[in-house]
Amino acid sequence: MSEASGHPTKRLTNFPHTTSSTILPSHTPGLYIHVPFCSRVCPYCDFAVQTGGPEKQFAYVDSLVQEIRSWGAEVRGQGSVLGVLALETDQSAPAWSCVEPFDSVYLGGGTPSSLTLDALETVFAELSGAFQLAADRTVTLEANPEDVTKVNLAAWRDLGINRLSLGVQSFDDDALCLLGRKHTSRDAISAVRAALAVAFDVVSLDLIYSVPGQSADSWLSTLEQAVGLEPHHISCYELTVHEATPFFSARKHGQLVEVDEDTKADLFFATHRFLAEAGYFAYEVSNFAREPANRSRHNQKYWDHSPYLGFGPSAHSFDGERVRWWNKRRLDDWADGLDEGLLPIADTELLTCEQLVLEEVALKLRTTSGLDFEGIERRFGVDLASLNIEVIKDLRESGLVEADAAAKRLVPTLEGLAVADTLAASLEITSG
Repeated sequence: MSEASGHPTKRLTNFPHTTSSTILPSHTPGLYIHVPFCSRVCPYCDFAVQTGGPEKQFAYVDSLVQEIRSWGAEVRGQGSVLGVLALETDQSAPAWSCVEPFDSVYLGGGTPSSLTLDALETVFAELSGAFQLAADRTVTLEANPEDVTKVNLAAWRDLGINRLSLGVQSFDDDALCLLGRKHTSRDAISAVRAALAVAFDVVSLDLIYSVPGQSADSWLSTLEQAVGLEPHHISCYELTVHEATPFFSARKHGQLVEVDEDTKADLFFATHRFLAEAGYFAYEVSNFAREPANRSRHNQKYWDHSPYLGFGPSAHSFDGERVRWWNKRRLDDWADGLDEGLLPIADTELLTCEQLVLEEVALKLRTTSGLDFEGIERRFGVDLASLNIEVIKDLRESGLVEADAAAKRLVPTLEGLAVADTLAASLEITSG
């Protein structure tokens, strides 16, 4: 969230902070599958998604199987695709040295729940055959309320899915209409109740605030409805207008008026306070859980530089050390590369130590566990605490962070989380 004026710093006594002993980098790897299909593309969405009927979905699954098998062979040391890729692109090839089993599988999109049960069964069978999966793995499926039926819920659970993320977005029908969603508030309520009746370990709700025309009362009503259903986890995202979306065009032509910055800030604070009082505690700027076990294990990997492999158009991967790569964005380009016997990698990035530290600072200051100075010094040889003595003092006096006496950890307050990007930019990471 951008910094807003007119909001004096206040201490929130019931805002809990996660300690280093509660949530630590696991550095065990995760798998991500991007499903690029939606029954309709929402006007605010800038992800790599499209509409597609059965024929396109069948072709996608065939290509996905090729990619999973190719990477499975690479991970087991039996493949040669990466070597060919390195020769053709004259770049250091992505490599996979992690030997730990994958303890999270995440199907995102797009709308993974739009895939047929046969298609999902094929995907999970291929993943199980290609990779070593941890016995206690979390398996997440993103689903739209309109896809939630008793048959689908039972089948998803039988496939090993134990975490369901429902794209509710709002319990206000006017907001749902503006956001281009197909379901109604009544549909969403029915879907959440049905999902909770099935033995998923976690049912999570995605919600969007700062919707044009949305009042504080209507947003709080959505939050009240959400907590009243008692899901295990809630994610609340501020609406962002991205380029190349219908919302961007509408704003450009004066047909869409965004919520002002002060109102966005008010809604942010109201969200955190309301959910904390209801027993949903923030562990990241946008994520709230009733219990530590309800947190997203997979998303944590992105925040702590754990390794992860991504499959499907636009999916990103990271080797857990320095190399990041991402797939071609367009579905046809991604599939064509696989048909040619190559992994459909669009580009790679070899991260420097400075880039890794910058990312660590930016990501950790968006979490309630905060920034571990000792861990950064141990991993990267950078003493951030010594480099930023005066900055840390100023941030503490401004009520934006808390730091222990030994300055081993810097933890954002609620006010600090509201301006997390500003916090990260204020820290020096090099002595030069």
